[in-house]
Amino acid sequence: MITLKNDYLTVKINPLGAELTSVKDNESGLEYMWQADKAYWGRHAPILFPIVGRLQDNQYRLNGETYHMTQHGFARDREFTIIDQTDTQVSLELTADDETKALYPQDFILTLSYELVDHQLKVNATVTNPTDEAMVFSFGAHPGFNVPFGGALADFTDYNVTVSPKQTYQRVPLVGPYSDTKHSVPLDLHQPLSLKHDLFDHDAQVLTLDNHETTVMLSTPSDDHGIALTVAAPYLGIWSPYPKQAPFVCLEPWWGLADDVQATGDLETKVAIQKLAGKDSFKASYQITYF
Repeated sequence: MITLKNDYLTVKINPLGAELTSVKDNESGLEYMWQADKAYWGRHAPILFPIVGRLQDNQYRLNGETYHMTQHGFARDREFTIIDQTDTQVSLELTADDETKALYPQDFILTLSYELVDHQLKVNATVTNPTDEAMVFSFGAHPGFNVPFGGALADFTDYNVTVSPKQTYQRVPLVGPYSDTKHSVPLDLHQPLSLKHDLFDHDAQVLTLDNHETTVMLSTPSDDHGIALTVAAPYLGIWSPYPKQAPFVCLEPWWGLADDVQATGDLETKVAIQKLAGKDSFKASYQITYF
């Protein structure tokens, strides 16, 4: 396990999946990150690559061939290599091999970096196309946060999700596990969104951000502690498993979506797919402030 530490926070990252597994306040010992209780959800903060969400029938076509891949892709279950590390920063890398090419035939270099600066964790991702041929993919992150935070007296339903800028966002409905992009509905977020478990009775709340910088804060009036995630991404998912009464919520920046209900199975025309020219790189970043 990789440990990053400064005067305020101690962070742990697992090279398996380059997964953020723990963020603790040094003074109080408070744990912000969901601790992967399998009774609810056995992960902490998986990296989603080369797809976000689920494919119809767990398969897709690319260059005339059919491939099988399960929800959110394979990066979360692959060992990353540490390529650089200090007390407060680490960079990890995943590259294509025979096993990944059986699921996804394209060459790639996926680099994740985590940097601890005061009360903030900065996360940067780079997808590099090392070939001359174009590649298609999606990328996302899936961090889960304890609700309530450790030691808090509050309950799940005492917490709010506040989105800034405060405005009406378009929400992409999910039909089962699939996106219904043609029937987006408005979601008024001028006021905080009160957490309740049945908010997720149709899976995640998926907001369209249109790559505008957005800050999503998870907090409660009953406790001074909270988190704020800032990102400029096409989409953001808010999720907790239902009907389980799970004591956590995920705030998920996405550069992609689950297959549309009308998906053809062609990866190149998949909804919200990212396209990268030969020898080019894609960059994504977000910051999580812990208070």
